[in-house]
Amino acid sequence: MSLPDTAAPLDLDDQQRENYRVSTPVEIAAYLRELMSEQARVYLRNPEGLDLHTTLCVLDAKSGLLGLDLPHNSSRAESLLESDEITATAYLASIRLEFELEQPVIVRDGGGSVLRAALPRRLYRFQRRQTFRVQPTGINYPLLQLRHPAQGQLMSLRVLDVSMGGLGLLLPGDEAALPPGLALPGCVLELDRDTRLEVGLKLLHVTQHAEVQSGRHLGCAFETLPPDTARALQLYIDQTQKRRRQMRL
Repeated sequence: MSLPDTAAPLDLDDQQRENYRVSTPVEIAAYLRELMSEQARVYLRNPEGLDLHTTLCVLDAKSGLLGLDLPHNSSRAESLLESDEITATAYLASIRLEFELEQPVIVRDGGGSVLRAALPRRLYRFQRRQTFRVQPTGINYPLLQLRHPAQGQLMSLRVLDVSMGGLGLLLPGDEAALPPGLALPGCVLELDRDTRLEVGLKLLHVTQHAEVQSGRHLGCAFETLPPDTARALQLYIDQTQKRRRQMRL
């Protein structure tokens, strides 16, 4: 079975990929554990175009090993392993995960075959849609601290929604208006009590807020995000998605 086009490795250069890298063992194990609990399909592909789909069935973070289910006839997997490079791709909701299979070996027993490999030293986490937005679940956070460009006073605005592309902000009716197209450098995004990210924004549009009388909705786009900031933002979006899914159960 051929893999869908969306499972092909993304065409990004090394510098671009670094923006999405996860290298903390605890974080890597957490993503893999969620893949296993949801029985998400894992797509394997080598540079020659040979592919295989499977699921994660073993995860032992202490020994640094993972295992992937293989069909009884594992000849395709044997051919796949002839390559020095195998890329694994999987999806969690709107998140795409990608990592290299390290030290893969086929282990056979009476009940079937497992493709065993070392836990990846790095994993790449991509938002499948740049415009995917999450609405915060908390009351006090996140907030955006910025200085009014005309009047100079420091403002703390409630964040209505967050994506990897930008923010929606609530501007109270008693605050001085901000014009679309305005650049807002040096803002501080407080995701929670302990996470503060310095970001630059561009105000794209201003509309009336549907629920807050005289309040205005500010649609803002991020300027280029440094790698550490992008990773922290991706983690926040992921955690917020998980909390919202749990709230619906």
